[in-house]
Amino acid sequence: MMQFWRLDCGSQTLFLGGGTDLAEVFYWGARLPNAEEPQTIWAATRLDYSGGVLDGVPSLSICPEISKTFAGHPGMRIRATTGERIEPRFVFMNAEQSPDALILDYKDKAHGLSYQARFLVHTESDVIEIAASLSSKNAILVDWFAAPVLPAPQNAKTMIDFSGHWCREFHKQEADWSVGARLRNNQTGRTGHEHFPALIVPEAGCDDIHGSAYAWHYGWSGGHSMIAEELPDGRRQVQFGHAFDAHPKPTRHVETAPLFVSFSENGLNGLSVNYQRHLRDKIVTWTDGSLPRPVHYNCWEAIYFDHSPDTLAEIIEHAADIGAERFVLDDGWFGTRDDDTQSLGDWDIDPRKYPNGLTPLIAKVNEHGMSFGIWFEPEMINPNSDLYRRHPEWVLGPLDQLLGRGQLVLDMANADVRDYLFGKISTVLSNHNVSYIKWDHNRVLPHVDAAQTHGTYSLLERLRDAHPNVEIESCSSGGGRIDFGIMNYTQRVWLSDSNDAAERLRMQHEASHFLPSAVTGSHVGPRECHTSGRIHDIGFRAWVAAQRHMGFEMDPRELTDAERAKLKQVTQWWKDNRDWRQTADIKRLAPADPSIIAEIQVAPQQDRFVAFIGSAETSAWSCPTPVKLTGLNPDAMYDVTLVNRDEKTAASRGTNALDIGTLRLSGGFLMAHGVDLPNHFPDRMWVLEGMAA
Repeated sequence: MMQFWRLDCGSQTLFLGGGTDLAEVFYWGARLPNAEEPQTIWAATRLDYSGGVLDGVPSLSICPEISKTFAGHPGMRIRATTGERIEPRFVFMNAEQSPDALILDYKDKAHGLSYQARFLVHTESDVIEIAASLSSKNAILVDWFAAPVLPAPQNAKTMIDFSGHWCREFHKQEADWSVGARLRNNQTGRTGHEHFPALIVPEAGCDDIHGSAYAWHYGWSGGHSMIAEELPDGRRQVQFGHAFDAHPKPTRHVETAPLFVSFSENGLNGLSVNYQRHLRDKIVTWTDGSLPRPVHYNCWEAIYFDHSPDTLAEIIEHAADIGAERFVLDDGWFGTRDDDTQSLGDWDIDPRKYPNGLTPLIAKVNEHGMSFGIWFEPEMINPNSDLYRRHPEWVLGPLDQLLGRGQLVLDMANADVRDYLFGKISTVLSNHNVSYIKWDHNRVLPHVDAAQTHGTYSLLERLRDAHPNVEIESCSSGGGRIDFGIMNYTQRVWLSDSNDAAERLRMQHEASHFLPSAVTGSHVGPRECHTSGRIHDIGFRAWVAAQRHMGFEMDPRELTDAERAKLKQVTQWWKDNRDWRQTADIKRLAPADPSIIAEIQVAPQQDRFVAFIGSAETSAWSCPTPVKLTGLNPDAMYDVTLVNRDEKTAASRGTNALDIGTLRLSGGFLMAHGVDLPNHFPDRMWVLEGMAA
């Protein structure tokens, strides 16, 4: 007897059906009428078959089974401890459904296996959260275990994912669908710069603003694998799970991380809004949601390991003067940490640099109206450290492994390691007025192991419980650990170690597919960028940082009077607008001019917006082309102002209406024709404000 289940989530509907076998998702897409009969949809989606194939079409179920002659990649690969392959045949046992959830249970009694698939509907964000678990009476070896499998649309021509490396995170790449499988296999043991755990599948004709698209994000901070496969019969499947071999030891229970899926008929921006809202409103636990996001100052690129009291005192004064509200003391305050080859793991305050501890420094920071944050890299250890000399057995992997940034990794699955780290970190937090941790992770793991990630989650959870008012930023050589899993325990991500405004402009643009402004840290770097050698105008650097959670990371003593004035101006603008922008939706614009990278941030009520329109390179045209906006109320009249008209350059020789004052224009006009802006040099940005009249 067939059974059917329907899940409605905002603008999407998902139908599952099955008899005694594992269910399959036989419809996922635009919201269907309530009167739609699942039996009819099921019948309408059954496939015919031809000669030279099986006498039927094997089910593309939520966990495709080898035992059912499925010709594609199976949803699990498991073995007995003897190494013999197990081929489960699951039988339906039970279903529990509520308006927002569905739980399906299956058993394979012959092998002593129980499989459960869970579906959780988040109507407000239009995201469906799915996960799976597998239990066994006997210990088994798990080579691969996927979250519940969903089909991909057959009329899509391409798929979108993201690659990158240090200082080049979130590089968007497209691949064509064809018969066979695309594998993204991340063996780094962390989320990774190289393989952001997400996939977007746009249907033919879809762009940022128009068309239908599907997306998957695997909320896991360890190594992961993604398989996007087109079967010879034309069907397509997408699988996400922990990386192959992430469970090296025999186990009786395994679970996937949550897989967050969404569908949009409003282009890729529709998906972006869903994920931005879900992360901001459903996953992040804000230490105090009523407080505004503070402007950061991080001292790393100003002093590195030179913690001179006089230098720090000067920097604190200058940072407060330009508008900083939080001062973060980065690497170098502990052990004998005079460079990056020593003392990781020795989390005691360096008495040579701070003979009276950190209290005097924190007092000075607080006197200047700033809160205090501090840097830790808890999961790492230097061979040249007291901790290593006491506990070399705490290292993950062999002691003679290749170092990364001069360091090894601690075994976070070891409870003794976690207890030690909790004690050290908690002591610093308990004895000082600390409101923020920059939590770093500066090397890949020697091997992938899910237990390592679970250990880190456990430590973070314990620290959050003990110190609920301390905010935590996830940093991993920049953007090496950004995902919805780590964001269960943190409130900010460091997108990249690059403060190059030109690089940041592109990275922030692509990261907006999943990340909201409120969690994405972006800092004004030094005049000459330390990671690229480029020199950028202070206005460009400041406005790029102002696109996200703003901060500074230069030596403020290098600023000229004109640079200081401009930075203070932009910072004050950011403060004046941060409250409404914290809940604004970021939507990417699609300028006709490919030299332009632009976005709009729109308030939920559509009563105000700000557009950031960046010139990434010299235009092919001598006159600027209109930039069409999106996401506005077409019937509303907006007072539109060019915020930074004082930054007009010699590239503009004529007169533009926005040079002179405010224009009152309809949302319909701004979206149909767009806004005409003055010419600009490359590596500059126009900032356009609009408020409903």
